[in-house]
Amino acid sequence: MHPRLTDDLAALPDLLQSTRDYAAQVLAGLGERPVARPPAAGPPAALPDEGVGAAGALALFDERWAPGFSGSAGPRYLGFVTGGATPASIAGDWLTSAFDQNASNRSGSSAAALEDETVSWLRDLFGLGAVHSGAFVSGATMSNTVGLAIGREWLGEQLGVEVARQGVAALGPVPVLSGAPHSSIYKALAMLGLGRDAVRRIPTLPGREAVDLTVLEQELAALGGRPAIVVANAGTVNTVDFDDLRGILALRSRFPFWLHVDAAFGGFAALSEEHAHLVTGLDEADSICIDLHKWLNVPYDSAVQFTRRRDLQVRVFQNAAAYLPAPSASPDHFHLTPENSRRLRAMAAWFALAAYGADGHREIVTRTIAAAHRLGARLAALPGFRLLSPVRLNVICFTIPGDVPTVVAAIAESGEAFLTPTVYQGQPALRAAFSNWRTLEADEDRVFELLRKLCT
Repeated sequence: MHPRLTDDLAALPDLLQSTRDYAAQVLAGLGERPVARPPAAGPPAALPDEGVGAAGALALFDERWAPGFSGSAGPRYLGFVTGGATPASIAGDWLTSAFDQNASNRSGSSAAALEDETVSWLRDLFGLGAVHSGAFVSGATMSNTVGLAIGREWLGEQLGVEVARQGVAALGPVPVLSGAPHSSIYKALAMLGLGRDAVRRIPTLPGREAVDLTVLEQELAALGGRPAIVVANAGTVNTVDFDDLRGILALRSRFPFWLHVDAAFGGFAALSEEHAHLVTGLDEADSICIDLHKWLNVPYDSAVQFTRRRDLQVRVFQNAAAYLPAPSASPDHFHLTPENSRRLRAMAAWFALAAYGADGHREIVTRTIAAAHRLGARLAALPGFRLLSPVRLNVICFTIPGDVPTVVAAIAESGEAFLTPTVYQGQPALRAAFSNWRTLEADEDRVFELLRKLCT
């Protein structure tokens, strides 16, 4: 064994304690760490030949890289829709690495069963029925990709084509209908060979990002019975608008289509009594995307995909080799997702759900929704500020007096907060997305004061 490895193995308890102490120090200062940092400049260092050992690596990281790391896991990072990591999920994530289970299969470990249990807990959390099965993937993009891949196979089933064997060319053109699809939908379609141009944008309701059901019905009728994929939104990025899922489902009795719902963070509306009606009908979707490193506040990378057609999922993703078990009633996870090798992503989510339950996560969701509504009302009262849509859930989309890119840069430079720019209905705007479990009213106050100072 290499002497560095020998030394580190002998000192492992002390090394873990040092790392624990360092991590605790970082987390204790997270609320005051600059929320955004300019990327570090300069060329990368050369690969070391001898190495410095684990303790030396920790010291080197602290010197070279830690100063440039942002407080994105903290309470005032309101860009994109980014959660933090709750204490229990950090513990689960650390143990994921410590146990280092091969979670792709069911041989010789209960790791796959833990993932199954976690998926069932998440199914209950979002109000889905037992007909939905699921698996963990890296994020919303991969969750959307898996759901659309199963939908692609369903299209083949309707047309007498087994796409997984014959290839996507055997399908011919595939219509994908959606009102305001997330950018990851286009990326998924490109990877699946259906092509970005497969998307047919359906007009949305006036002043909304929700699909116009009348036009959607007309477009489906114009297909003359040819099966299609409909991508619905349960929470758009800019304004957290929701398609009328019940209305879309009513069309399914007359037209053949696979309903995929992108509920990456909007699915968490199910946890709020006041907002649960927004996801009525989610249980009847054919496939669903939910991103867990957003509002569940578990570490990156973690998402889940659900589907009602596990049989088609296995047909797409099954992996055959002499040393691998064939798919069964409880298939190994390498038969369900693109990866063969995969870490036990479910562990962090299992710890979070076991530690805080449905009620704890309901509190996070309702508290952050309330923060978004309060800040939205306060901003709307400032001169020159205007909300571009109602605050429907946890995101505020608003215009400001002055140049948006300049203000975005000033916000980041201040270290007080981080917000992302966008363009909505032709208007340059800012987005503030609340999803971090640490965010309190004092953080909301600091963001408000910063925006008031910079823009008025």
